Amino acid sequence: MNKRVYSLAALLVVPMHLSAATLIYNVQGYTMHDGERVAFAALEYDEGVVTAVYDDETAASGSDAETRIDGQGLTLLPGLIDAHGHIAGLGSALASVDLTGSESEAEAAARVAAAVTDEVADDWIFGAGWNQVLWPSSEFPSKASLDAVTADRPIALRRVDGHAVWVNSKALALAGITADTADPAGGRIVRDDSGEPTGILVDNAMKLMREATPAPTVASKKRDLSRAMEYLVSLGMTGAHDAGSSALEIDAYDALLEDDQFPMRIYSMLRMADPGIKEKWLEGPRDSANDLFALRSVKISADGALGSRGAALFEDYSDDPGNRGLLLLSDEQLMLQIRDSAKLGYQVNVHAIGDLANAKVLDEFEALNASAEQRALRHRVEHAQILRIADINRFAELDVIASVQPTHATSDKNMAGDRVGEARLEGAYAWQTLFESGAKLAGGSDFPVEPPNPFYGLHAAVTRQDRGGEPPRGWRVSEAVSRNKALSLFTEDAAYAGHTESRVGRLLPGYAADFILVSDDFFAVPREELWKNKVHATVVGGRLVFGKL
Repeated sequence: MNKRVYSLAALLVVPMHLSAATLIYNVQGYTMHDGERVAFAALEYDEGVVTAVYDDETAASGSDAETRIDGQGLTLLPGLIDAHGHIAGLGSALASVDLTGSESEAEAAARVAAAVTDEVADDWIFGAGWNQVLWPSSEFPSKASLDAVTADRPIALRRVDGHAVWVNSKALALAGITADTADPAGGRIVRDDSGEPTGILVDNAMKLMREATPAPTVASKKRDLSRAMEYLVSLGMTGAHDAGSSALEIDAYDALLEDDQFPMRIYSMLRMADPGIKEKWLEGPRDSANDLFALRSVKISADGALGSRGAALFEDYSDDPGNRGLLLLSDEQLMLQIRDSAKLGYQVNVHAIGDLANAKVLDEFEALNASAEQRALRHRVEHAQILRIADINRFAELDVIASVQPTHATSDKNMAGDRVGEARLEGAYAWQTLFESGAKLAGGSDFPVEPPNPFYGLHAAVTRQDRGGEPPRGWRVSEAVSRNKALSLFTEDAAYAGHTESRVGRLLPGYAADFILVSDDFFAVPREELWKNKVHATVVGGRLVFGKL
């Protein structure tokens, strides 16, 4: 430990002697504190709160804890927080056909066919995770390959980024989509040369399909949320920001809270695109009594995604002349949603991927954050992927948080240059440049668009490589961040982005006992191995929610 870190640790690990109930010792412990790494050998907690951290085993021997747990030399870290994921979407994906990593349209269709046998004969078949950029053709798939799987049952398969859906002819018929159906505002029905729908619906055109699918219920949403949360804690996640909760999902969260079936902390953003959200929105921000659920923010979507060429750009897509993407809201709609939500006291979190969308959102935040009261709400840009160089410094100047997803860069690296060209890549996925500008960032994954494993995100942030080690030196590696900063992104920085930095995200006296035990020392294992770390136990508020101690 360098001298600066050791001095900081010595300042902060004075035991409080509150007769803590539990001491976990024989660990290699780490926490971040304002970007500095603090190392420790034992952690003491009582009634869900950290009461002391100890530099060494000799100091720990003075603890009066009633229960002592041998950490077996494992590494102890603060519980990881994903600042941007879709909880119900993940739960649904875990119960549907997984198309992640499929290497061709034929392989994706074959996975669907393999799942059909276990389905009820007249049910919809859902799936997610396909990415045509990884396929030899790099072209969108067609309804024909799904029609070959079944002509009688509707099939709907979400693209990996959630901004396009691939359907068969049966699904198109149920949705009433024909050659005569006009593209909705902010959406596109992809058509062949004769004008017939190909089976691909982009952004707002997906709403036409959703209206034809079976209506979800509170019970079905409870199942999705529970399935997702149980999976997330197994990956070492003690908190997540739900980037767009529907009114029905809020009801499901409340039911799970009432049933005491809440294994982690959820910071929810009301999804403003949900037609039923207004009543919840008007009720204003709130927190649960047990500090596990907060509803203090809204999620607004300004544009689409880069992979489906829906991200809104100032200039044409380099690989699609004439196309500049999709703005999902008019300038007036964007302004009103942002300003009206802010007036109600919500933190406003806006999805913006393309440089045009980011500039428009920053313009709105510039007007809003002229007020100190509004700056205190910590408004956020979700993704902030393609930025003009001139807009990068605006994040720090305006006190706007950049909520970024490191695995997006390693997934998009083979596509992003084709979409926007080398010149625009200078401001793309620019995490280190944002840090150097003084901006505040938070780390997430955008699951189920990307795998939810937070160690994948930590690895991508540090190496700018995929989990196969490509490219060997990292993609645009100057934008990689240190291990200290990466861990901060998924702990104290994510906590700050959710207004909880005084309670979670660090393992210091007075903070929640949210921690994980993992196999590998995050600061000692080779960089290329960071994504392989295994979770042995996850603890939230002093309560074991996964594994064993």
